[in-house]
Amino acid sequence: MSIQIGEVVSVMGVEVSVRAFENSNHETHFYKGKKFKGISIREFVSISHGFREIVCTVEGEYLDERNYEIEASEKLFTRKLKLRPIGYFEDDDFKDGIKYLPKIGDIARLLSEQQVGSIFDSKSSDGYIIGNLLKEDLPVALPWQKIFNSHLGIFGNTGSGKSNTLTKLFTVLFDNKLQSIGTNSKFVVLDFNGEYTGDQLVGADHKKVVRLTTRNAEGDRFKIHDDEFWDAETLGILFQATTNTQKPFLRRTISGRNRFIDVPDSLTYYARITIRRVLCSTDPSVEALEQIKSLVRHIPDAGNLAEIVGKVGWNNTNRSFYVVVNGQMRYPDNQNHFDQIFEPPISQIDLQNITGFSELQVRVGLQLINDVQFGSAQYEHIQPLLRRLDALKEEFSRVISVGELGDDNERLVTVISLRECKQDVKKILPILIAKHFYEQHRSVVTSPPSTTLHLIVDEAHNILSQQSNREAESWKDYRLELFEEIIKEGRKFGVFLTLASQRPADISPTVVSQLHNYFIHRLVNDRDLALLENTISTLDSLSRGQIPTLPQGACVVTGTSFDIPMLMQVDKLPKEQEPDSSDVNLAELWEDG
Repeated sequence: MSIQIGEVVSVMGVEVSVRAFENSNHETHFYKGKKFKGISIREFVSISHGFREIVCTVEGEYLDERNYEIEASEKLFTRKLKLRPIGYFEDDDFKDGIKYLPKIGDIARLLSEQQVGSIFDSKSSDGYIIGNLLKEDLPVALPWQKIFNSHLGIFGNTGSGKSNTLTKLFTVLFDNKLQSIGTNSKFVVLDFNGEYTGDQLVGADHKKVVRLTTRNAEGDRFKIHDDEFWDAETLGILFQATTNTQKPFLRRTISGRNRFIDVPDSLTYYARITIRRVLCSTDPSVEALEQIKSLVRHIPDAGNLAEIVGKVGWNNTNRSFYVVVNGQMRYPDNQNHFDQIFEPPISQIDLQNITGFSELQVRVGLQLINDVQFGSAQYEHIQPLLRRLDALKEEFSRVISVGELGDDNERLVTVISLRECKQDVKKILPILIAKHFYEQHRSVVTSPPSTTLHLIVDEAHNILSQQSNREAESWKDYRLELFEEIIKEGRKFGVFLTLASQRPADISPTVVSQLHNYFIHRLVNDRDLALLENTISTLDSLSRGQIPTLPQGACVVTGTSFDIPMLMQVDKLPKEQEPDSSDVNLAELWEDG
């Protein structure tokens, strides 16, 4: 038993009205040594109905002006509370859901702090505590098994505390479960701003940091296997190939490579014979010649071949190629002229040791030359792909390494920092990284999964935005479809996404709606709030209304792992474990010498 605060006077569906007693307006009550918080919005009360205690939350209070009596010329109003049932106590355990409803005349009572804590506390949390209930200031343990077995969304405006919440979630997990996790799970962090490259999340012994940079060639590189690189989907991601023309062209290039992969030095032979065929052709193609001129510039150690081929011109009268040597016209389709001028530098071509992006550039050049000569491709459709390859090759070669993956010791956490990458690379590379880890995990996982992959994307709007106008629609569709596939199908393979963003409205609604649990910090934009209302079914109107006014570090926690939404103040991490996203202290920065 506890303090009685009112009596049920109306039950309309799931809306319950209680006439409050006169002594119910105190802020704090004490009864038999226990502390009880007084009645206010978002507090919890129980209504005794037979042997059951129905738990309700206070959604509002008002004065009933229709019921009053006149005594000594004064009006006496009745204070009423608007309640909504959320669950009930059974054998001192809280059960969520509306199974029982009160009746008129039932008595409403205050809940003790211990009872309020038991509404939110997980019975199988093993002490997984990241903060306190905002209003009650009680520590609350979260169901870590359900949280990390689901897709998570952490949203909030800049400075609202979302980075601290993201870091706190995984820091407490690793503090409590590091030894238990062992090699059964892998955590990959896509870090756009370099916030997690220090002592955050977990100790250095269990963490690998890959610092990618396009500024120079001295940074780390993300390693992918040769077979993964020579894949039409991978190359299509890197160079944003169109579906109908450029991807089939890449498939032909890869198919040709695979056909002769076991022939020693086949690429050298392929390059030599293609150049000879173009220059000696009886039906010369000016477009093929221009591609040869472009190709030989990318062939290493080709001697003076680029200079000689660069001088080749087109004789419209004879409809043949020519080159001026020592003031005399020489024709490549003349065998003697060809053997004297072109054959020596062509025979010096050696592509045996060329790999990665350099090999790709040579192979697509050769493939286009053959396609143009035999009429199987239109030059103007493929040329944009070659321009993108030429523009991005150097930058990608600084951040991607192609070849054998080696025997690197796998760490529990891999942080991939994109802070020093150019914007174009930041847009493309995370898609390749996500695809790499997802397909690698899916290819080895058992059913049901015995290992898990947790992909953590901070500032997720950078790669999941629907608003970008800098890319083709087909590329935008592929980018979103990849993550939509991960979030729809990944759970059956043990792959879980954690997304953090300051602009959830920019993220695909399909992705947001497929998340299971949410930590929502302060958001003030109408589009963001409308998205939450339309996609999160577990978010009630009262909690939603408080989101724009939440203090720093506070968030609404809701989702399939929680019985009811809760307001939580997430504990601040120690300075050395904080993400590198703190506000600048101008008072200290501008302090007089």
